[in-house]
Amino acid sequence: MRARKTSQGLTLRAIAGTHVVLLGMHLDKALCTGLMGFAVHRTDHTEDEAYWLEGMKTFEETDPGFPEGGRYGTHRHPIQGFTWSDFTAKPGRRYTYRVVALKGVPTELTPFRKVEVTVKTESPAAGNHDVFFNRGAAASQEYSRRFGKLASLKNAPDDDPRWAWLSRGAAEGVLDFVARAAGPGHGLRVAAYEFRWPAFAQALQAAKARGVDVRILYDGNNNPPEDDGMVFPRDENRATALAAQVDGVSSERITRNDVKDPPIAHHKFVVHTVAGKAQAVLTGSTNFSKGGVYGQSNVVHVVESKPVAAKYLACWDLIATNPAPAALKAALAALGAIPTTPRPKDGTSCLFSPQPSDDALDWYAALAKAAPGALFMTFAFGMNALFKDAYQGGTAPLRYALMDKLIPSGTRKDKRDAAIAEMTTLRKLVENRFAVGNRIETNAFDRWLREKLTGLNSHVQFIHTKYMLVDPLSDDPVVITGSANFSKASSDQNDENMLLIRGNTRVADIYLGEYMRLWNHYAFREWLAAGAPGAEPKFKHLDTTSTWWKGYFGGSARSRQRAYFAGVPL
Repeated sequence: MRARKTSQGLTLRAIAGTHVVLLGMHLDKALCTGLMGFAVHRTDHTEDEAYWLEGMKTFEETDPGFPEGGRYGTHRHPIQGFTWSDFTAKPGRRYTYRVVALKGVPTELTPFRKVEVTVKTESPAAGNHDVFFNRGAAASQEYSRRFGKLASLKNAPDDDPRWAWLSRGAAEGVLDFVARAAGPGHGLRVAAYEFRWPAFAQALQAAKARGVDVRILYDGNNNPPEDDGMVFPRDENRATALAAQVDGVSSERITRNDVKDPPIAHHKFVVHTVAGKAQAVLTGSTNFSKGGVYGQSNVVHVVESKPVAAKYLACWDLIATNPAPAALKAALAALGAIPTTPRPKDGTSCLFSPQPSDDALDWYAALAKAAPGALFMTFAFGMNALFKDAYQGGTAPLRYALMDKLIPSGTRKDKRDAAIAEMTTLRKLVENRFAVGNRIETNAFDRWLREKLTGLNSHVQFIHTKYMLVDPLSDDPVVITGSANFSKASSDQNDENMLLIRGNTRVADIYLGEYMRLWNHYAFREWLAAGAPGAEPKFKHLDTTSTWWKGYFGGSARSRQRAYFAGVPL
């Protein structure tokens, strides 16, 4: 849900997702002289609570000196920026946000302008799309505050509170979907790259025991062995199926195509059927593993559409027969046709891989390059050259990229410097705003706690989602989301699926809120990690000279961000 209001030159736009409310502020430049920042007050109409929201930066003169991890009311230590996010919002609640522009001096801040709006956050399960993002940021201050002294998560019992906190509804969304299959006459068709989450396998066994027709396909390719000699993910997939006693209804999907490195069965979807007819499909970027659900950033996306679910069921039926690659490609191309228009058709459609060519990748790149308002993309394994071109010469005045690594981890040593230089040049463009996964590894930075990872992921630590948002704050947003990594291999080699969603502002708001949550999280950590080698990080207090706001005007990257999120001309 979105709400926007202007009062006496101060504009506030709130964009409510499920767990995040984005706030975009704008104050006429002529009114900014002497501006010390913005205070944010929130009223929770469900719990009948009202209070000033808090941040972590302070004025040096009035700093109360709270311990590491302390937070400070924005009415005393305001926000010096024109965008802010409330990460403490809860789904399905009505909130009123009041933003107050403050002038004066740190010891005597004076309200200058104020404006307020009321929004209701989205429920994850509502309408014809159920969207569940996991926490995806164990390396965070909040995780350290709550659980920093606890032992490793790898061997934690099932009732450890960290699991629920990290899941944030993603695990529950998957298990609840399996539970829909009530008994005889119901079916579940699983296509999994990783099938190594014991709770998921056990839930499928329980469904089978109550008479559900359960069939499981998992990646069984003879991939190059890991350092320990295990073939990933095949060997763990087999062990999980055997331990949960679902090996009898499991088959190994082999995508080998007579090449040195075989394509992979990269799907992560489940189709629910009744009397053989598809009812709904669960898909997204989340592998059925503890690392997928509780570690790296991922999304579980359920589509409550029989026609869309039927397409996924047809895909499952095709790959279950393990046809020749050429025949499979032709059939999948017919099942989910690549759009012939610059944007997908209204509503929800889907694409499947492998395709006979990489035309799907070309279409995604053209969509990104032609985005007129703003572009937001995630990249788990580096940025394909087609998308580098979109970020180099695209039409959007604001282009965000959220990456697990700046360059792919497999980049040859003699190519690394050139690859880094190329990406560095891209990110310096005023239209581009990049953030790369990172964490605070020491507590030397004043007021910040040392951050730890879950230890559940080895290949991708931070960003595993694969989605694109085109003009998400318009009335005609496009959301592309699924399992494909916007790469050539994901178009013409691997088993992949993508949802194409046009015109659904609710879905766009949820995705955008989660995107900015992680973008802000990692942009700061990357900035901190990029400091001078050996230098001790220094805490930067709030500005008292009323010059901080000048960087948010004049066509700069921050100015573009202010204009886009507040909904005002650049």
